[in-house]
Amino acid sequence: MQQLKFFDTHNHLDYVEQQTQCPLAELLHNAQQHSVEKILIVAVMAKDFKKIEKMTALYPQQLVYALGLHPLHLLQHQPEHLQQLAQLLAQRPKGCTAIGEIGLERAIPELITPQHWRKQCELLENQLQLAKHYALPVNIHSRKAHEQLVPFLKRADLTVTGVIHGFAGSYQQAKRFVDLGYKIGVGGTITYQRANKTRQTITKLPLESLLLETDSPDMPVFGFQGQPNRPERIRQIFEVLCQLRKEPAQHIAEVIWQQSCGLFAIEK
Repeated sequence: MQQLKFFDTHNHLDYVEQQTQCPLAELLHNAQQHSVEKILIVAVMAKDFKKIEKMTALYPQQLVYALGLHPLHLLQHQPEHLQQLAQLLAQRPKGCTAIGEIGLERAIPELITPQHWRKQCELLENQLQLAKHYALPVNIHSRKAHEQLVPFLKRADLTVTGVIHGFAGSYQQAKRFVDLGYKIGVGGTITYQRANKTRQTITKLPLESLLLETDSPDMPVFGFQGQPNRPERIRQIFEVLCQLRKEPAQHIAEVIWQQSCGLFAIEK
């Protein structure tokens, strides 16, 4: 049997290092021991950009990264941060293979007041325009915002699409994104029996539309609640995915690896 290979397509490794106090080299060694060959580090704020770039430069065989301004941190983002993002992308930095984490956040009341919602929408539109200009895929956050997100993606009409990360929702919602050419990020949510709707959704979607992710240090898998999540726990997510799907495990792993590398333009 061919060795399984995994690509953690959504990870905040800078924050994993900070929360676990575990050296980067050790985190990556542990990940490789569990067949995690590639990790996409996803930015959330402008202050993280340089650190992520430096981390990736140290381990270019394992790491790639995405730059973006996360809607959850809307109140910290300033106009100059968007300018900084645009300037960095213009340099076409090595290892930057996506724009993210971007998107819409509707679970926090403070962020959906008329003023702040308008700012969220503008921030998303501006970053989608950057993605279109540089033909980079997007790594998208959508919490209680699937219906609101679809029109933005239709208007943006990206030639290189992206992934709806850490998806939780119905088959109908997921299918709308898949029909627009987007992948669905499968994370720790499916390891919980109570997440029945999301588990059913992941069962029905085409295998080619799925990517694996941990969202470390967030979105802990079942059995590790209260602990910072780590990239090697992608194995538990994969094992549950195999229980939910009918295809052989080897085939599932291979298809998802190929789709992940293809989306983020990584040499396999």
